[in-house]
Amino acid sequence: MDDKERTQRLLAKQVLTTGEAAELCNVSQQTIIRCFDNGRLTGFRVPGSRFRRIPRAELIRFMKANGIPVEPLDGDVTRILIVDDDPSIVRIIGEMLEREDRFEVRTASTGYDAGMLTREFRPNVILLDYMLPDVNGNVVCERIKSDPDLHDTRVVIVSGVVRQEEIDALMASGADAFIPKPFDVETLVGCIDGVLTA
Repeated sequence: MDDKERTQRLLAKQVLTTGEAAELCNVSQQTIIRCFDNGRLTGFRVPGSRFRRIPRAELIRFMKANGIPVEPLDGDVTRILIVDDDPSIVRIIGEMLEREDRFEVRTASTGYDAGMLTREFRPNVILLDYMLPDVNGNVVCERIKSDPDLHDTRVVIVSGVVRQEEIDALMASGADAFIPKPFDVETLVGCIDGVLTA
């Protein structure tokens, strides 16, 4: 079995050994064992042996909590960046989306932070407030849409703006969808799924 085939098999496993987890995290096996034994990484022991096993979902949680890139493991995960200067809105939307294992969420409160995080995090979808403290959402949208490296990034404007001409201007700047505040989780998730499959 060549390295590529071995890596593909490893990424497909639902339960991993400490050695496999260490390989995916790019740390030593001893580090994984230490984290397992002190409770930072949970799993189970194989009955009648000292071997430890780590479920895939728990490994992903551990990697996210410790800033370890999960890209190799998150083929089924949609990366979402929430950009809003209202901390309560960010918290509410984040909690709504994180209830579903298929979303990985990051947040930003300014257009500048959104730009920096977009480069680092490579979100599949950006939920973008129209009125940010440093720049309007349509400017952020135009910058994203004009960057060839971000061609596949979808932008959903989330705003209390209801005037049709402003909505039209946002769509003209490259937004993929518009959701008025307030909204429910089903509407939001439906919109995210819709722009990803459009």
